[in-house]
Amino acid sequence: MSIRVRMTVLAVTGVLVAGCTSTEGGESGDAKPPTTAPGSPSPSAPATATAKALPTVPGPLTGQRLTWKRCPAPEGGQKPGAQWRCATVTVPVDYAKPDGATLPVALIRKEATDERGRIGSLLFNFGGPGGSGVETLPQLEDEYRKLGERYDLVGFDPRGVGRSAGVVCRTDAEQAAAEAVADLTPDSAAEEAAYLKDSADFGAGCARRSAPLLPHTTTTATARDMDVIRQVLGDEKLHYFGISYGTQLGGTYAHLFPGNVGRLVLDAVVDPTADSVGHARHQTVGFQRALDNYLKSTGQDPKAGTERIAGLLRKLDRAPLTVGERRLTESLALTGIAVTLYGQANWPLLTEALAEAEQGRGDALLQLADAYNDRDEKGRYSTQSHSQRAISCADSSERPTAAQAKALLPEFRRLSPVFGAMLAWDTAGWCADWPVKGERATPEASAPGAAPVLVVGTTGDPATPYEGAEKMAKELGDGVGVLLTNKGEGHGAYGTSACVTRTVDAYLLKGTVPKYGTTCS
Repeated sequence: MSIRVRMTVLAVTGVLVAGCTSTEGGESGDAKPPTTAPGSPSPSAPATATAKALPTVPGPLTGQRLTWKRCPAPEGGQKPGAQWRCATVTVPVDYAKPDGATLPVALIRKEATDERGRIGSLLFNFGGPGGSGVETLPQLEDEYRKLGERYDLVGFDPRGVGRSAGVVCRTDAEQAAAEAVADLTPDSAAEEAAYLKDSADFGAGCARRSAPLLPHTTTTATARDMDVIRQVLGDEKLHYFGISYGTQLGGTYAHLFPGNVGRLVLDAVVDPTADSVGHARHQTVGFQRALDNYLKSTGQDPKAGTERIAGLLRKLDRAPLTVGERRLTESLALTGIAVTLYGQANWPLLTEALAEAEQGRGDALLQLADAYNDRDEKGRYSTQSHSQRAISCADSSERPTAAQAKALLPEFRRLSPVFGAMLAWDTAGWCADWPVKGERATPEASAPGAAPVLVVGTTGDPATPYEGAEKMAKELGDGVGVLLTNKGEGHGAYGTSACVTRTVDAYLLKGTVPKYGTTCS
């Protein structure tokens, strides 16, 4: 229920009619536990200097042959079309012990339609962390149709996600119960204690159900999985399209394997220099900036409009609205507001939902919150939020205390009267009493010697503010990070900006690298 770096792929406009379909539900699903390594020996690709810190992945893994079959339908969703095929690649659980236990990583692929002009595979990650590429990529088939002429389009469930030994922390009933009472902006000692206990209980649930994998759900490990995938698919270089959290994953890959970088696109970029508090501060600024832009688009004064919304939230904190057997709480209303700011096309939904809430009806905001929380009409939840927290807390070594979060409140409320308190408290609640230590304070992204990486930042992006793209381009290094600026709104630019789409297509299909600082408006 935290506003973290979420997926940017599906507009919520249709959600109010259709409901969520990306559900795995409770403790069920297609996730498989770690196994022992199968396969027959074959040569592995040479490791780069950066990647030699760990033992070489054995040939039976880098040379394994995949069996591609028709894809099953996701629970509650539609079966991918006949041209999509699924397979499973086996990777080490722990790359420090590559001959030890393994786990399955689920893949989905649609082969290039232009065999003679084929460039190779194009691997996607749509963010989260915790988003399923196996479920998402076929839904975006039309958006990437041009790229699919010359690339095999390949999606995957990262380790700890969905069909790749997906982490599970709570049942649907437990998640619904927590969501109904959770106060993401606690105002009293009792509410603070309940908030932190709920966070600790979440981590304890992950430990009960997914303990063996929790230390190994890091972005670093997933980046190493991507290099195994590259080799198994037979590609000399990795061509990659990362969105939102997928940009952190792409930057990590470039750092680990600079010599294996092909054409990499990073869109809606996570700031690699920011720690957990820094990310929260960025998002406080980013969501308020997007809210201001929305209010201006409706002819409202941003300051007055913000206070109006903050007043509504205070009212809901005192007296939630009844919606059938459920309630629209302040926390759920905040979530519903936030999801509409991910794309300008969703702004009319926010206007409608706010007007209804002010008139005493919470249906629309609750449906929007359900869309963000991956809750369907039957009360089933996706486990994306479980995977998201497992990956985030395995990555970050930062564990801010409640006292440190409270110290942030004056600054964060000043930055955003709507989102500030929630994001300040989130710094302490997200990984509270997490059962494993995190890897580092900030990710590594420097990639000296790598091929040019196209970094796309949108000036009105709420979840990964534009400044993160500037930082990523600089961190990748001179001659590597190439900044492309999109003057616009929303989380992610490809497919919404014609200029960005043309520029990215030219880079991926022709190798045309734009001039650093090129601007689309």
